[in-house]
Amino acid sequence: MKLQEFQSKMLLARYGIPVPRGDIALTADDARRIAFELNTEGFAVKAQVPAGGRGRSKGVVLVSSPEEAGAAARAMLGRTLVTEQTGPVGYPVRQVLVEEAVTVDRSLYLAILIDTARAEMAVLAGPEGSEEIEDKLRSAETTIERLHLAASGKPDRADAEALALRLELESRQIPAFVALLEQLASAFVENDATLIELNPLAITKSGAVIALDAKIISDDNAMFRHPDLMALRDEREDDGVEVAAQSRQLNYVRMDGNIGVVANGAGLGLATLDMICAANGRPANFMDIRTTANSLDIAYGCSLLLENPAVRAILVNVHGGGMQPCDTIADGLGIATRRTGLKRPTIVRLAGNNAEYARFRLQNFGVKVIDCPDMWSAVTRAVATVQDMGETR
Repeated sequence: MKLQEFQSKMLLARYGIPVPRGDIALTADDARRIAFELNTEGFAVKAQVPAGGRGRSKGVVLVSSPEEAGAAARAMLGRTLVTEQTGPVGYPVRQVLVEEAVTVDRSLYLAILIDTARAEMAVLAGPEGSEEIEDKLRSAETTIERLHLAASGKPDRADAEALALRLELESRQIPAFVALLEQLASAFVENDATLIELNPLAITKSGAVIALDAKIISDDNAMFRHPDLMALRDEREDDGVEVAAQSRQLNYVRMDGNIGVVANGAGLGLATLDMICAANGRPANFMDIRTTANSLDIAYGCSLLLENPAVRAILVNVHGGGMQPCDTIADGLGIATRRTGLKRPTIVRLAGNNAEYARFRLQNFGVKVIDCPDMWSAVTRAVATVQDMGETR
């Protein structure tokens, strides 16, 4: 789940992390009023969409008066903002954040994330924060420092101070930086985050640190522990299909390939995607059928694949367990086929609990399948089936 900037800042402020004063505006009049009440010399008006790169697309504007703040909000509200992170469709701007402008002596990049390759939490920090951070990293104009976090998420104070020195912070700035890093780590762990990014993190002439921009992504699978975060979700900003799938006990992500994938379990689903790519195929989706899904939930997911015109073949790779036998998934596929009246070449690998009965159920539904004995043969058969149709990479 992605929080928008103003939501991220509200959450971080609970942990004592300094953020600029500001408020959300839904109209130009709101923006003008908020700027007037802030009573400062400059203001930032920022479009609230769940994507970065806003500044380069005129989604962040600095102004010097409440009247200019209102005019900037009027220009943004109702507009579709397109950045390099939104794709060509973009996001509609329904609200803007109006906050005090901060005089910056120096800006840093600071983030905590889950390093999936190393299965650990890590701090990434750079001596320069900006929207161009990725471009500068690619061109070696800047560097990123790294700090490993223990399983508790609490940074070692000596390591944090050493990181501050590598960033060439002044001695008077180090205590505030270390304190902020500790607060950030607490927010990360307690909210099941997968990423918290402050870019830029401002350092003022007085040595204070302020999060000028903030991004938080929390694990969707942990949202049952965080009803307060779920209440912040704006489904208008989400992929409606993926949100609907979540409510049907499916973890589903659309991709740009042509082989529809049905799998039960996140690990098995990811392994299936990797194998398709290794066989020079292109998966059309990720699907993890949770153990709590029933046949009607699974039918919904299978219908998404059947109704997707890009899907040329379907690969079913499941291993039945005690809570969800293979026949439940077979029934879901059969129901979807009957409901939609659509068919695709379907390659299956069935193993585990009730695998043979699942084959019988598919026959009863009239679903013709290519039955394969193992994962690799199923994957290569699916890729070959699509290629025989004239579909290539």
